[in-house]
This record gives sequence, C-alpha cells and structure tokens, in this order.
Amino acid sequence: MRRAALATLTGLSLAAATVAAIPAQAAAPSQSKLARLVTLKNVRHHQLNLQKIADANGGNRAAGLPGNKITVKYIADQLKRAGYTPTVQTFAFDFWQENSEAVFAETAPEQKTFAPGTDFATLQYSGSGDVTAAATPVDSGATGLGSGCEADDFAGFPAGHIALIQRGGCFFSLKTDNAIAAGASAVVIYQLPDQPGPVAGTLTTPYGIPVVGPTNAVGRALVDQANSGGVTLRVKTDTLNQKREAANVLADTERGRADNVVVVGAHNDSVTAGPGINDDGSGTATLLEMAKQIHKLGPKVRNQVRFAFWGAEEEGLLGSQYYVDNLPQAERDKVALMLDFDMLASPNYVNFVYDGDDSEGRNNVEPPAGSGAIEKAFNDYFASRNLHTDATAFDGRSDYNAFITAGIPAGGIFTGAEGIKTPEQAAIYGGTAGVAYDPCYHSACDRYDNVDLTGFDHMIDATAAVTQLFAHSTLTVNGNELARRAPAPAAKRTVPDEIGTYKTR
Repeated sequence: MRRAALATLTGLSLAAATVAAIPAQAAAPSQSKLARLVTLKNVRHHQLNLQKIADANGGNRAAGLPGNKITVKYIADQLKRAGYTPTVQTFAFDFWQENSEAVFAETAPEQKTFAPGTDFATLQYSGSGDVTAAATPVDSGATGLGSGCEADDFAGFPAGHIALIQRGGCFFSLKTDNAIAAGASAVVIYQLPDQPGPVAGTLTTPYGIPVVGPTNAVGRALVDQANSGGVTLRVKTDTLNQKREAANVLADTERGRADNVVVVGAHNDSVTAGPGINDDGSGTATLLEMAKQIHKLGPKVRNQVRFAFWGAEEEGLLGSQYYVDNLPQAERDKVALMLDFDMLASPNYVNFVYDGDDSEGRNNVEPPAGSGAIEKAFNDYFASRNLHTDATAFDGRSDYNAFITAGIPAGGIFTGAEGIKTPEQAAIYGGTAGVAYDPCYHSACDRYDNVDLTGFDHMIDATAAVTQLFAHSTLTVNGNELARRAPAPAAKRTVPDEIGTYKTR
C-alpha cells in the first residue's frame, strides 16, 4: 500500500505553484486566491489538534462522548478567533455502543464461531439479545442488488427464524423493519460481493433485536447451507441505547448576500473505534482554515458562505438532517447550494466527484437541477491542473443527503472509504490496486498519519477554489447573478494569518 507522503512534503511546492495555472473559464475560477491562502501546513495543524483531542478523550471524537464535546468547543473557539459569531445548534440523538463483544456462530449442522471485526460486525443501533434459531435466506437469488427491500421478499418467512439478507438496494433500517414485520428474531445483513470486510453500518434508530453484518463470504456460505438442508445460528449482542446530545456548529461570512447562501459542510464526529482524522477530520480541518482565510477575498465574496460542521453524522447523518428539517422554508429558499467535504485525505486516494448530473445512473435520489453544474465546476478545476477525476454516486452516505432530498443542489469531492481501488485507478492515481481507498476507514488507525499529503493538497485546493467560485456567483447553479458592482466593505476585523506551527511525523 502506498503511504509515500506520510513523513515528507515533497511535491507541495509544485502543487502550490500549479494553482496559478487554472485557465479562465466560466465553470472554474481563473485564479483561486483562496486555494493559495488555505495551505496544507495550516490544515494539518488543525488535524493534529483533533488527534490530540481524541488521544486525551478515550481515543475517539464520537458524538455523545467527551472527545466530540471538546471538538465542538475547538471548532467554535477557532471560528471566534477568526472573527465569526458561531452558532452551536444542539439536538438530542440516540446514543449507541456495545457493552461487550458480540457472538455470531453456526451451531448446526456444523459448529463454527465467527470472529468479530474480521468475519462480522454489529450494526450500530442493534438491540441486545441472545438468539439461537434456524436461519432463512431472503430473496437469495438477488445477485449484487441486495435483498429485503420489499415486504414481498419475506413471503413465507417462518416466524422466529433469523433472516439472512444481502446488503444493497435500500437502507439497513428498511431491511430490518421488513424482517421484524415478518417475525424475524434476529437479522444478519451480509456484505455485497465486491465489497471487502464485514458490514459496518448504522440502522439510524434503535432496534430491539440483534442485527449483525458478516462478510460476503460468510453470508453466502450460510445462505448455501440454508438452501441445501438448513443451518442454525446463534446471534448474541449486548448494547446500550440512550438519549444524548450532539451539536452542529454554524458560522456565516460577514460579506455576501444573505438571500443566496453557499453552505459548505463537514462532519465534526468520528466513530467510536478511532479518532477519525481522515473521516472527517480532513474536512473539518480544511473548512476551519478556509473560514479563517476567506475574508481576504474581500468583495469577491458576493454570496454569503455558511460554514457548517455537522454533528452525529456517523450515527446516521443526524446533524445535517436536523438542520434542514428545522430550517423554515423561507430560509431553505435562501440556500443556493450545498458543498459536502467528507474524507479528503485517504491514503490510497482517488479524486472522486459527486455525480451531479447522474451520468453514471447510480444515484439513489435524482439530483436537484444545478447539481450537474457543481460537478462540472470540480471537474473543470481538476482538469485545469491536469488531474483526473472519477464520478461517485449520490448514495445517501454523507450530509449532502438532507439537502438533495429537500431539493437543494449539492455536490462535493471525496477520496474514498472502504471501496477497493481498481487497477485502472492505480495506473492513474498511483497507490495500490486491490486495497481499500482508506484501509483505516472506521478504525483505530484513522490517525494523523493516515493521509496521502499529495492527494490531500489537491483536495484542499479544489475545495477552496470551487467555494470561491460559488461565493462569487451561483449563476450556473440557480440562475442567480448580481449586478456587477462591489458590495459595501465589511467591517474591519483582526484575524491572525497563521495558527500555530507545523509538525510532521
């Protein structure tokens, strides 16, 4: 696996120099001042501080736990120091954790115990229970498309059995709801054929029965046994579900029209397993430094930019959904677009751009009009630096989901999570084919050194350049264009140019 940039900054000067080479064109900034101002050095300092917060608070920054509370305070403090008046929007959510290691085993016709973390994982919001029962496959003929998304998939399902369901096609919660309605005593959602490892997902709300997610190999073997004579399984989980508090942190630029707002977002939490310095410390750190520098654009900021640090994303996109749900329609109408920055520094990266025009035909939701223009802006920016991009689907896995389902155009960039890098991608981007884009995704090793600095630097520049583009004009997204006159100058602020010192390891 390629981790060439963990201890060196070679290539940084070239990346910084090439920013100035962006050609003048309508869909991309002719020369991005903000991309030059938002440096890898200062973004890395924020990441280092997030790592320190996690290390001192149980090893993570998960919502409802001390590390996240300190993260929220850090974000708000940094924004205040940069001259903002941030809003901390709190909300209650369903906190979940495992009290003890789960058990998943075959008891008949063979006896086999599966390893937690390797062969299976407990889905977030699984209930507690100790169930031993026959297992019945659900629509086992589905190949690569998932199963259990329709009530009809459970026709004839024996009450009390454990449901064997393939991932894909719909949310885990819908599969589980359908299984419970059919009388299942526990649910086993096994991985898709092209995805490595077990299913590490969330049900978004608490359930009363055990729900686990084995690898595709384990799941398919159990399905074959069930179909050829029957199989009995034991599923035991010991979990905690209770109400706790999380928070979004929001801050608006002083400049710009408040009736045509550009929302840029990253999530402020990690999973409980680790510190989340790529997921999504990379987005949080980038947006913090961008918030600090954007005032230097002066009158180029013609549309207000709202920096949003979403809470409890890992619990099911809760913070962004809470924000949109509680935004009055008149305020929703003022949001021109949303840019999502979740995971910008994966060590085996690809330059993924969200497929705003659904040209790949893989989006779960039809993107609102204008999303294609956002995709084009990112693609144009990368192309101007002779960098390749790959499309990635709006599949509902990050905070853009609340916006596109509310009809707000959205887009963003992403360097990959647990998906596997293809040989074609390795030939273009470097790195290692056959290995996850982020081998430390949702793991304890998602730390400060879990970064490809070259790829991260490209992503930081793209984040800043496209934010600057839409801060100046959203014409291509929503048809809104100002008359060509500079707004009144903003009140003078004193903002430090640097935050701390840069450290590598």
